[in-house]
Amino acid sequence: MSPLVLSFIICMFINPLQGMQMPYMTSDPKEVSGKSFDYIVVGGGTAGCSLAATLSEKFSVLVIERGGSPYGDPLVEERKYFGYSLLKTDEYSSVAQSFISRDGVENYRGRVLGGSSAINGGFYSRASEEFVKKAGWDKDLVQDSYKWVESKVVFMPELSQWQSVVQFGFLEAGFYPYNGYNLEHTQGTKIGGSIYDQRGKRHTSADLLEFGRPDHITVLLYATVKSVIFDGNKTRAVGVRFMKSDGSSSKSYKIHVEKHRGEVILTAGALGSPQILLLSGIGPEDHLNDLNIPVVVNLRDVGRRMSDNPAISLLVDRFSQNRTLEPPQVAAIAEGYKYILESEVLPTNITTTRISIAAKIAFPKSRGRLKLNSINPRENPSVKFNYLGSKEDLDACLEMVLLLQHVARSETVTFYLGLQNREKLLAGDEELKSFCKDNVRTYYHYHGGCVVGSVVDEDYRVSGVKRLRVVDGSTFEESPGTNPMATVLMLGRYQGIRILKEREVEKEGDESFLSPQGSPQPQP
Repeated sequence: MSPLVLSFIICMFINPLQGMQMPYMTSDPKEVSGKSFDYIVVGGGTAGCSLAATLSEKFSVLVIERGGSPYGDPLVEERKYFGYSLLKTDEYSSVAQSFISRDGVENYRGRVLGGSSAINGGFYSRASEEFVKKAGWDKDLVQDSYKWVESKVVFMPELSQWQSVVQFGFLEAGFYPYNGYNLEHTQGTKIGGSIYDQRGKRHTSADLLEFGRPDHITVLLYATVKSVIFDGNKTRAVGVRFMKSDGSSSKSYKIHVEKHRGEVILTAGALGSPQILLLSGIGPEDHLNDLNIPVVVNLRDVGRRMSDNPAISLLVDRFSQNRTLEPPQVAAIAEGYKYILESEVLPTNITTTRISIAAKIAFPKSRGRLKLNSINPRENPSVKFNYLGSKEDLDACLEMVLLLQHVARSETVTFYLGLQNREKLLAGDEELKSFCKDNVRTYYHYHGGCVVGSVVDEDYRVSGVKRLRVVDGSTFEESPGTNPMATVLMLGRYQGIRILKEREVEKEGDESFLSPQGSPQPQP
């Protein structure tokens, strides 16, 4: 086989994204300020990129991302640097932005095109059938949307050494049946999908933009949205105000949607979307008055029903070493989907690692609230999740710790790690309760704040105003599957298709419909 033919095969099959055209990206606000688009998507994260790519099939889309591009950043793209992005955070420019909840638990949010899909472990697993049914989604469209995402950014992993070991540890601890490689959310032990390909390159949601129409998408980087702009009657979203993300200037810019049918869609995540609604005057009247924000809609539940899955992590190696970093590839799912367990080799600094086996409570009862600290959109909002605040959650944590101990003390795990003198098991309710309260942490799957049925309707439209939607994890009452990434990626595609269909119906019912000057015409 000639080198030319071999290169062609590599480009076409091993790396199918090569050669595809990305949309235009800029960090200069002057290039978009004063212009209008059919859709403004606020947040180029997990949902925002799949949504923008879908809407671009027929309409012009501006994606506003507060961070930069993930491309060319080894901390994002290369598996061998997994976890390093969480060690290297700063106030304005790092791809991961840290925050500490009022519970005292450290957490992170993505600040880069691709959102949290650029900083997470890359484990891909769908929502359960029960979740889809409860959400009232069209099952066939959900399946089609998952498959669309999976054809672009999901790969079957080759198990690393530790993942092979912990897989048997899960089985020894009773997480049956063994389901092999499986993207569905099913009880037992399974290998999930990965957004890392076989060469160790991460494929974030930003890659999905390559499958939209590049001439219909503009991506504005390093721009933080201050608020939504409404018409004179405060009944319809007509655009957004934004500023540079780097803190160098407080100057504001404006960008508008197409006059008649344009929409603003918030896809800024479970912290960002409720924060933007509050800054725009949509939220509890008393909280808005405290910050002298003019009230547009007195919507009590904005920022409420916040939830984060309480998690416990056990470090199973006895001391820090310098192992190869490993994101999770295997999950254990308890009966009734009650608990989710995974394991990874994480960096503790540039040169040392630890092995963690972690578990989360899948359906916590405790709820919290998000509030504004200030009217500065670059500042993290204040959030309290009330981890283990309910008796049911605390009782569940006790059971979860016992399961973790069974995995950590399994013959496979202890033999691999060379652990001969096993530490004393935690026992007794009081000891376990104390351990849970002292060691509760996040699984990074926080959600809520703009929940369907209280802040947005079943079409994800914000109550009380027109032409404004929220499409991201802030709309979830519970976190789907082993983790929300797959379903949030799917949701962007799913809602994009539904919006396109809505526009077709509007067009058919309006004989006077004309695409505005400057907006892309639908292609035959």
